[in-house]
Amino acid sequence: MNGKLRNMTSLYLKNGDSLLLLYRIGSRVIVPSYTGSAGGHFEKDELNDAETCVLRELYEETGLTEQDIANLSLRYITLRLKNGEIRQNYYFFADLSDKNKIVVSNEGKLKWFSINDLLEQPPNMPFSAQYVIAHYVRYGKDNDKLYAGIATQDGAEFTEMEEF
Repeated sequence: MNGKLRNMTSLYLKNGDSLLLLYRIGSRVIVPSYTGSAGGHFEKDELNDAETCVLRELYEETGLTEQDIANLSLRYITLRLKNGEIRQNYYFFADLSDKNKIVVSNEGKLKWFSINDLLEQPPNMPFSAQYVIAHYVRYGKDNDKLYAGIATQDGAEFTEMEEF
């Protein structure tokens, strides 16, 4: 193991019982698939601040600012070993403040999904993200806990993080 790290963020915007997902095209890391509405790699000055990274990505990819969202919260952190890298992902969720606002992205196509549909007919998503969303729909949407997950070939196991 060479100790290479890849730190990334992803933001899922909520509007009632729907989540906004981005069909991401042209990523260097993932094949075309649905992921958070905004997200990407940390810049060097963001390495200890995932929230700053996700807000920058939100603005760069959608034109939305912190004032356009409410209840921004880090809810999931995952680790996965892929191509010799440890990939650490920080998953944020937030409410879209203006429920009627049209959101567009320069990174791909945005689409609102019913939370229930995400379990019944999940779209093509990156490996860790699909397990984050499944856990969120089943358990996480009804609380404000922070979960950590380790991805394995068989899926992802999540544990509630507690401060001590």
